[in-house]
Amino acid sequence: MLVFANHLDLLRVLCLTGLTPPRCAVLPQALVMRSLLPLAAAASLILALTAGALPKVSRVGPYLYADDGSRFFIKGIAYQTQGLVVSGPDNPLNQPSTFVDNLADGNACARDVPILQQLGVNSIRAYSVNSSLNHDSCMQALSSAGIYVILDLTLPLNGSIDTTLPAWSTNTLDQYLRTIDAFEKYDNVLAYNVGNEVITPSASQSTPFIAAAARDIRAYLNSISSSALVGYAAIDGPSSFVLNEANFLACTAGSLDLFGLNNYEWCGNAPNNTFDSLNKEFANYGIAAYFSEFGSENCHPDPRVWTEVPVMFSEPMTDVWSGGLAFGYFSAISRGSDFGMATISPDNTTVTTNADFANLAAAYKAVTFVNTPAQGSVPTPALPACPKSSPPAWNASTPLPQTPDDAACGCLAEELSCLFEPPTPDYMMLVGDLIGIACGLVQTAGGTCDDISSDGVTGTYGRVAMCDPTIKLSYVMSQYYELNHRANVACSFSGNGTVNANAPTGVLASAAASSCIPSAAVFTPSAPPVLVPVPPSSSGKSTGSSTSGNPTNGVMPSIISRGALFGMTATVGCVVGAMIWTWA
Repeated sequence: MLVFANHLDLLRVLCLTGLTPPRCAVLPQALVMRSLLPLAAAASLILALTAGALPKVSRVGPYLYADDGSRFFIKGIAYQTQGLVVSGPDNPLNQPSTFVDNLADGNACARDVPILQQLGVNSIRAYSVNSSLNHDSCMQALSSAGIYVILDLTLPLNGSIDTTLPAWSTNTLDQYLRTIDAFEKYDNVLAYNVGNEVITPSASQSTPFIAAAARDIRAYLNSISSSALVGYAAIDGPSSFVLNEANFLACTAGSLDLFGLNNYEWCGNAPNNTFDSLNKEFANYGIAAYFSEFGSENCHPDPRVWTEVPVMFSEPMTDVWSGGLAFGYFSAISRGSDFGMATISPDNTTVTTNADFANLAAAYKAVTFVNTPAQGSVPTPALPACPKSSPPAWNASTPLPQTPDDAACGCLAEELSCLFEPPTPDYMMLVGDLIGIACGLVQTAGGTCDDISSDGVTGTYGRVAMCDPTIKLSYVMSQYYELNHRANVACSFSGNGTVNANAPTGVLASAAASSCIPSAAVFTPSAPPVLVPVPPSSSGKSTGSSTSGNPTNGVMPSIISRGALFGMTATVGCVVGAMIWTWA
């Protein structure tokens, strides 16, 4: 259970960290900052003294440059242990439901960094991290080895923008910001990805939400004077689809620095012109592009020979692209093939690399970076025009969702007449089911769920759509309760709802929404509330138990700064796109 350490007794939340929900508290921001500033300053000083700062990397038009003005190319590898995949009808893409935070394992990093140096990489990509854990050891080891980190802000299942039912809401934004806050002290964060393969050829309605995320994350990074880039990693597909999503993200957000393409079209000893069409399509893109994953494994029985590497790092590819990340370091199974290049011993102390690794190391060793064009000679490129909606091939509107507003959503939660109050901490899927049930009941009674709905095809976004799913559920439950003359039974929802005795008398949910959220707005997000662990209370109430024993597995907590209902990031339906482990 989460308890807010302030005067509002109603501010209770459920906090799930991994598979073990601890007790947590949220302290007032000013108090927390006063208490943490001395420690943060000391930690920053230690970091500065123990490792030489890596050069900052910036984007100039479609190119990346280091501080000394030289071109920067991403020459890296994906570095993420594959999570548990539970196959079934609710998981058609076989995405993992858990993750392992490799960057929190200092011993593993001490083991792996020398291997990464043998491979000759200057960058790694991590797909999910637990922002509440300590990452100093690993990040310092990588920095000392001259290795940058491209970090996805997403978490599997409940910590990313959904492909088919997208939303850009407070719980997801706050999760992203907590990860940024946890990693901004490190000098080797190259970029933060706001999504991975969320937009698909059959579902482009999530594109406006990815663009809004890029917009708000860029604004936040600017507000804290961060040099990190903002990126997105795209799934490959028909050339028209790839170009549409790339152009949309560049034309609408104006804040995306790095467009990554998970591309596996080069297989084995492919001809040197394999990338020619792709190169021409991106020739005038306007922002930096790179291969966020590459290296097809579907060429058995031979190991991968990586003949694409010399092509990727020479002209004319370097006129358009800024390198790429081979997939991948750890074992990762997709379509019957293992894309891993390193096998870890059972006691986690030693590494055995395979022929794929040796071949990639040889290819990377032979790479010589070009240094043209000179940074000062790069003209300001025109951003691409926004693609026109042409369903079913492309179906996304240019109006973007508003910036999620913690304060406005918290205000609304305090005034709602019927509140979602689950009997157990394990309620993530319950939220989606209850929203569907409650909306059906509201519509039958003559109401509407438009206020909590978002539509990336038409560009219409309900005023409550930006709020945490638990608040959206409470909003619909309140509507039904009010449509039924506030009869107590109408707020029960099988024991998952409770009447809010502290709600203003007679105020309807719609009026509360109008008062707390008067109009859509775009603004710079502020730092989210800080989660502070506290010991369990003496009440004896159980907060759950772990079934894994691995504290780095699972999902992170997400909370709102005010209100009676807060909790774990819950989404409607099954999220597609947090980490989709499907490759060509």
